Amino acid sequence: MNPRYETRAPAVKVRPAHEDDLDAVLAIRNHAIEHGTALWTDTPQSHEEGAAWLGAHRERGSAYVAELGGEVVGFGVYGPWKAYSGFRHTVENSVYVTGGHQGAGIGSALLATLVDSATAAGLHIMIAGIESGNAASIRLHERHGFEHAGTVREVGTKFGRWLDLTLMRRQLD
Repeated sequence: MNPRYETRAPAVKVRPAHEDDLDAVLAIRNHAIEHGTALWTDTPQSHEEGAAWLGAHRERGSAYVAELGGEVVGFGVYGPWKAYSGFRHTVENSVYVTGGHQGAGIGSALLATLVDSATAAGLHIMIAGIESGNAASIRLHERHGFEHAGTVREVGTKFGRWLDLTLMRRQLD
């Protein structure tokens, strides 16, 4: 973890995700799908879909988990922002922390690791697409040097309401 970013969870350990982290990561991800507006899908990921998704991130070296007392309490990934070759130096991040552990610095430790990893990989820009009502995520990204790049109104829907997407960006190099 980068010492530039303070965490109130000194016992948290951020490390590259392993294959055997899949169940914990999938539980956190599916909880976010079923109960929140961070992931704009209504369908939880199957074990096979989750394995393919996490496997692709692990292969790129862009998947990390946060452990607290030996338990996975969060994860962070980054991956291609768009599939076109002109965007090959731009990635998008995702950070999730399990309920009961938010606000303790775990998300900050994960995001700092993602930024450091993407910078070391020679990437240029990291994007965050955040549901506009998620003030905590917006503040987290601001603390890590992300700037507001725009808001796109009513581009998604979940739980019977329209959602706005706030785009944030950080230059890595």
